[in-house]
Amino acid sequence: MSEATTAEHPAVVGKLSALDRFLPVWIGAAMVAGLLLGNVIPGLGDMLSAVEIDGISLPIALGLLIMMYPVLAKVRYDRLDTVTGDRKLLISSLVLNWVLGPALMFALAWIFLPDLPEYRTGLIIVGLARCIAMVIIWNDLACGDREAAAVLVAINSVFQVFMFAVLGWFYLSVLPGWLGLEQTTIDTSPWQIAKSVLIFLGIPLLAGYLTRRYGEKAKGREWYESKFLPRIGPWALYGLLFTIVILFALQGDQITSQPLDVVRIAIPLLVYFAVMWGGGYALGAAMGLGYERTTTLAFTAAGNNFELAIAVAIATYGAASGQALAGVVGPLIEVPVLVGLVYVSLALRKRFTRTTVPA
Repeated sequence: MSEATTAEHPAVVGKLSALDRFLPVWIGAAMVAGLLLGNVIPGLGDMLSAVEIDGISLPIALGLLIMMYPVLAKVRYDRLDTVTGDRKLLISSLVLNWVLGPALMFALAWIFLPDLPEYRTGLIIVGLARCIAMVIIWNDLACGDREAAAVLVAINSVFQVFMFAVLGWFYLSVLPGWLGLEQTTIDTSPWQIAKSVLIFLGIPLLAGYLTRRYGEKAKGREWYESKFLPRIGPWALYGLLFTIVILFALQGDQITSQPLDVVRIAIPLLVYFAVMWGGGYALGAAMGLGYERTTTLAFTAAGNNFELAIAVAIATYGAASGQALAGVVGPLIEVPVLVGLVYVSLALRKRFTRTTVPA
């Protein structure tokens, strides 16, 4: 790592230093707060679910939008061409996300949940929904390449619209039939998936792009980078913590009333996150992508689009179904695990010699 890089690193992390330093504590507190709210206030879950956007509770939708906007406002959109020209990064991301990821989750679901078809189906759906939201937060906290994250998330979004239903049909009906296993179906349309992408990625992406374009035009890049971004930066984590509180408040009863089921669902998820993240890191390091893009590759491979998975599970099987519970457990396991992997990434940072922190 160069001296310039070492000097820049504290400045980047310092923008979110107070939250970043104690992030596991805040995450744990948000989980406990959500469980307490869900148990102490009768009917809170019904009230929170009364208004929905594309099958997702309005408070969760607002939390996701607040969470993603500051990070997307940080993206240097004039640098995106350097990412789109990196064929190694793009091809490896496509392979990890759309070949390895769904196949791995299918295998783990059948290995760990052969006797629980509802949970098994829910996990397979989670594996099909590639991340377009929280991955942006994990990547930014780990000082990954923001521009690369924006491009890979956009590619995942396009593939999601066209491939989610096709892969759902393949992994839930065709492949089990070939293997002599139990078959099921999934009822979703490209338009339903496109709505999820437009809402949870399109809105904050457009807002972030317009903010940078007109902010720099009005005040200049120096003001935008040194004054505006540090002011809005912490709101990404505020949105994350708010989303976690609401998730636990909505699903606290299911989680606390079925702890053994949650544990059984959690085990294959833990294996999945470890294999996908570790595989992404190993592949990026082997190809010489450097720390920032290796980190981005690993987190985009490990994360999942839980809002889409939950919406599809609820729309197809019902809010009280085992498939919906598996979808809910997904982010509840993903959040603390990927927070831990953020710190692992930062610890691995010194092993990379070609490191350039995004401005």
